[in-house]
Amino acid sequence: MDRRSLIKNAGIAGVLAAGVAPAVHAQAAVRWRLASSFPKSLDTIFGSADVFAKAVKEMSGGKFEISVHAAGELMPAFGVVDGVQSGTVEMAHTAPYYFFGKNEAFAIGGAIPFGMNSRQLTAWMVDGNGSKLMREFYAKYNIINFIGGNTGAQMGGWFRKEIKSPADIKGLKFRVGGFAGRVIERMGGVPQNIAGGEIYQALEKGTIDAAEWIGPYDDLKLGLNKVAPYYYYPGWWEGSLNLDFYINDKAFNGLSAENKAIVQAAAHEAHVTTQARYDARNPGALKQLVAAKSKVLPFPQSVLEASFKASMEVYADLAGSNPDWKKIYSDYRNFQRDEILWFRFAEARFDTFMSSQKL
Repeated sequence: MDRRSLIKNAGIAGVLAAGVAPAVHAQAAVRWRLASSFPKSLDTIFGSADVFAKAVKEMSGGKFEISVHAAGELMPAFGVVDGVQSGTVEMAHTAPYYFFGKNEAFAIGGAIPFGMNSRQLTAWMVDGNGSKLMREFYAKYNIINFIGGNTGAQMGGWFRKEIKSPADIKGLKFRVGGFAGRVIERMGGVPQNIAGGEIYQALEKGTIDAAEWIGPYDDLKLGLNKVAPYYYYPGWWEGSLNLDFYINDKAFNGLSAENKAIVQAAAHEAHVTTQARYDARNPGALKQLVAAKSKVLPFPQSVLEASFKASMEVYADLAGSNPDWKKIYSDYRNFQRDEILWFRFAEARFDTFMSSQKL
């Protein structure tokens, strides 16, 4: 008697008695590759993808595994959107503003000059219209996005010479992340878009005059304090930086409902963990930089005001030329206005008071 006839005629009891196991439709194993835009040496920002992959594996009982590849292993740091869009890899982890050259609206999903702080931006993405609006935009690139970390407010970077006025920006060859280069250019600077792993060499050789990355912990790892003496703050172009997991839409839609839920949960875990790591590690690193005689200085008020003015001019131009930008930016700014009002009454006042106290 063949297997099918045995099951039909004998029933489950007979099958078990005969020692024949019934067919079980187990969920197939899933194996993906993730291309990162960051070097492995930066355990905070690159580590976001590791946290994500580990969470996916654990929550799926090992049935869903994602291998994480540093910038340059599978594709260049700035090639990951093309890789995900074409399906060369299933997903990537990156900073959205790297791709403003494709469309300036990419930057809004990451960081724009004088944008929201980390809590405000997370609120917009999770409980406001942020994820919805960005997902509609990314659909043009076959991408589905999930939040993938936030650096918090960043430092203003390392400079070979002092910045005393807006005039000092003119002619400055400045490695600055993504879209902020548009503002630096309007101020007379010469923006350079250089991947994280290449910044030290460019600054050391004098190919550039200044460079920013993120903040003390990462900057110390990159050794930027060894090749430029002046460390300015704040990074007005990044009141926070939202990182994203980009997933090819066909790959994501091919997942089971359970695995889709796992992806979202893992992304949120990576998001929270990344922010916590930066907040926990930056204070000690800043102390080390100060001890090493780095000159930590605030940008002059005149520089901040000139930068703000130039930023608003860029945004006004884009509102008239890029409908994607206009749609997303309008919602972004409306949300930010309300957030600033709220933070002014509670968070900002509390933080200002606490920063003046001796603990």
